[in-house]
Amino acid sequence: MMLLHMWNHVNTRQLALKILGLRCHKHSRACVGLLGEKAQRSEYKHCRLCSTSAPPWRILFFGTDDFALESLKSLTATRGSNESVVASLEVVALSNNVPVKKFADQNGLPVHIWPVVDLQGRFDVGVVVSFGCLLKERLIRQFPLGILNVHPSLLPRWRGPAPVFHTVLHGDAITGVTIMQIRPCRFDVGPILRQETYSVPTHCTADQLGATLATRGAHLLMDTLKTLPERLANKVEQNQTGATSAPKICISMSWVSWEDQTCGEIDRLFRAIGSRIPLRTLWMGKTIKLLDFVGKCDISLSGHGRPPIPGSIIYLKMSNTLAVCCKDDWVGFKAVVLKKRLSAADFYNGYMHHGLTGKPSHQPEQCLFISNRTETSKCTELKETIA
Repeated sequence: MMLLHMWNHVNTRQLALKILGLRCHKHSRACVGLLGEKAQRSEYKHCRLCSTSAPPWRILFFGTDDFALESLKSLTATRGSNESVVASLEVVALSNNVPVKKFADQNGLPVHIWPVVDLQGRFDVGVVVSFGCLLKERLIRQFPLGILNVHPSLLPRWRGPAPVFHTVLHGDAITGVTIMQIRPCRFDVGPILRQETYSVPTHCTADQLGATLATRGAHLLMDTLKTLPERLANKVEQNQTGATSAPKICISMSWVSWEDQTCGEIDRLFRAIGSRIPLRTLWMGKTIKLLDFVGKCDISLSGHGRPPIPGSIIYLKMSNTLAVCCKDDWVGFKAVVLKKRLSAADFYNGYMHHGLTGKPSHQPEQCLFISNRTETSKCTELKETIA
């Protein structure tokens, strides 16, 4: 009977506080003022048991790079506002030298260096963005609302660490962002809470697309957190139909196969990885990096005899461009790296002077780029695995 009386007494006080618009947090002066110390402890215990029913949430954020930073900035900006979804915010980083860690230090956010172990009772929900480490089940279970992930694709398409690069590389016209719930031991297979589509702009690079999706993902995350219990109640399991893999980009992907790749494919390859890994080819047995891609070159070779073979090089003096023959046409580059960076003019004058400009029917070795068959075959095997 006494327990029932205490329960009703606590509920009455909680209802009064709710009507007055006062929050029941551990250090709330309103709670301390209206309740005695003993009753306040009982009230706080009750509030903690109910703390996962509505925002604001106690959040632990896992992230590393600039993509993750956009979501962390949005979470940080809402703290202290009247409609904040963030009660407290702490950060997990892989090292001290990542954008997320630097931002957290600058903004006074508590930081934990991975791995983290005992978090029981300290957080309501976790948020993972571009973290790169699998989270084990015993860690996920320490969050009453689980752990959310902001992923820059329309899952199940492009599961894995490099969805933006593969979106550009494969010429997807539509992409988007997904808010999903983390499952242990596998990347990007959990149930979906929210998705938002986005039309990929023509000729955009992976860096440009990634920046846009980072902003959109941050906004979608904040909207999801506002109604999180409802979103969790209506989550949808991923359909295995249409699932594709987005493995990390690697150097083997950067080798151009002049015989097999079209202008469009080389263009997409450059826009996908060119800012991080230069495109490559072989010239007289040496590796050359191809820089400053300019796209398709309009070249007329009527009257020059037999058609040029893939890899043929022409120097276009008027535009200071090296034009290279590929599977279906010609593509141009303004510079190369051979020991050091060289403009198209410098490469022509220093290394191609025995060739004949504009006459690919004469094929001295100096006027031909060669595909690296060993490396391009690795890339072909990777594409077959992805498909």
